[in-house]
Amino acid sequence: MLVRVQAPLRATLRSLARSEASSTSSTSYFDTLHLQLPTTARSPILSSIRHASHQAQGRANGPKSTAGRRLGAKKTGEEYVIPGNIIFRQRGTHWFPGENCGMGRDHTIYATETGYVKYYKDPERHPKRQYIGVVFERSQTLPLPRNAARRRRLGMIAIEYNPETPTEVSGDLEVGERVEVEGLKSVSNKKRKELPKKELTLRPGYMYREANWEIGRAAERANVKVRRYKPGDRFAAWRKTVIRRTKSAERRGMRGKGKGKGKGK
Repeated sequence: MLVRVQAPLRATLRSLARSEASSTSSTSYFDTLHLQLPTTARSPILSSIRHASHQAQGRANGPKSTAGRRLGAKKTGEEYVIPGNIIFRQRGTHWFPGENCGMGRDHTIYATETGYVKYYKDPERHPKRQYIGVVFERSQTLPLPRNAARRRRLGMIAIEYNPETPTEVSGDLEVGERVEVEGLKSVSNKKRKELPKKELTLRPGYMYREANWEIGRAAERANVKVRRYKPGDRFAAWRKTVIRRTKSAERRGMRGKGKGKGKGK
């Protein structure tokens, strides 16, 4: 019975011994080969390991979800606008500025005159572009003909002209009726002649005018009494505020001392 069991045991032990011998021989072979190769022939791919380069933590490479920029039309067609009103916000030039309109550096179209908004196309100017303009009258249409006169407001109001009834024009230099204002004394022409004549000289800045000291004595000439300046009163208000603050600080200190004594008792 023992002879039958010993035979397979011996076979297994022999196989284990062979496997160990083969493994040691293979490792020794690779070691000798590695020693025989020169240092320049070694490849960097075998000697280095590449790790992941993408950032794993944080939201540096995550999705960006910012608030909307509120683009689009801010004023509809035939809506009343004033200079500076934003008509259309856009990224790029989907619309171009037309009559009485301008465009900012972020392609925002705004009005430069008061009027009504018009969206239109001008094939003669450009076959594909779309324009936004402002007209002075709601019934007016765009684009205007090529040879039409340009309409400009120039900050003036249109008034109907009737040549049959001429209007009286009065210039600034015409002498009219004298208007007396309460609190002001009117000087007659005789007294004006008696007053000494002013000698105007050329001052710095190429101006003919009186000297500063002469202008400062205007109240003296008009017999207006002015309170005489006292140098001692220059810092009177400042001194009063300092005294008031010191007194209030002393009162606060006295209150604090009284409370401390009461607590100690």
